Amino acid sequence: MKTIKKLTIGTWIFIILAWYLITKSNIVESVLVPSPYEVWTTFLDILKGGYNGISLISHLGISFKRLFIASLVAIITSIPLGLLSGYFSKVRAIVDSIIQFYRPLPPLAYYTLLILWLGIDDESKIALLFLAAFAPVYISCVSAVTKINQDYILSAESLGASQKRIFLHIVLPACLPEIFTGIRTAIGVAYTTLVASEMVAATSGIGWMVIDASRYLKSDVMFVGIIIMGITGILIDLVLKFLEEKLVYWKSYV
Repeated sequence: MKTIKKLTIGTWIFIILAWYLITKSNIVESVLVPSPYEVWTTFLDILKGGYNGISLISHLGISFKRLFIASLVAIITSIPLGLLSGYFSKVRAIVDSIIQFYRPLPPLAYYTLLILWLGIDDESKIALLFLAAFAPVYISCVSAVTKINQDYILSAESLGASQKRIFLHIVLPACLPEIFTGIRTAIGVAYTTLVASEMVAATSGIGWMVIDASRYLKSDVMFVGIIIMGITGILIDLVLKFLEEKLVYWKSYV
């Protein structure tokens, strides 16, 4: 593990060093690729004075509010529906084709429709993130149920276990590892869709900050926003991995 950590740290040291050398040697203009020092000072300025009159914490809070509400609703609805679809073929026949139809669609393709239906406020943005997060969790649930060893279910039925007990004590625990993988994927997908949701009719949010900075060629602000999104994305994933280790403690023994 120490070697792996050293390799990870070494990789990022190399990236930052290469970034510094490229900007120091003026291979590219600073308007295209700002130096690490410029990005750092811009971050301190935004941290102190905010961006567009809104503090950095507020930008992050607005984006995370949209992200977490959409992800939570998607998880709450997609898990039971996915498990039911995996367990009952008739439910899957009704639901699966709908999910498979909209899943590959680019978010911006139907975002304008959501704006027409729900308005330009947070409702349309949350709906877009919800749709982005729903499909990965649903698919992981269906996949997890279909992979369950049927001998376990048949053995439980032969011992007189009810469908409720089979679901709670066999199906759900067996599916949890793959469900968590789906949740991690879903939140990642929703986070990448966040920028798209804040491109239209928004005046705040970390994604909007990057888009607004791009209009005025403020590459230093863009770098700050992108780096913040990357770091916060890693932190969110680490929290999910921690929860998975605590709740699905038997995963390492399977």
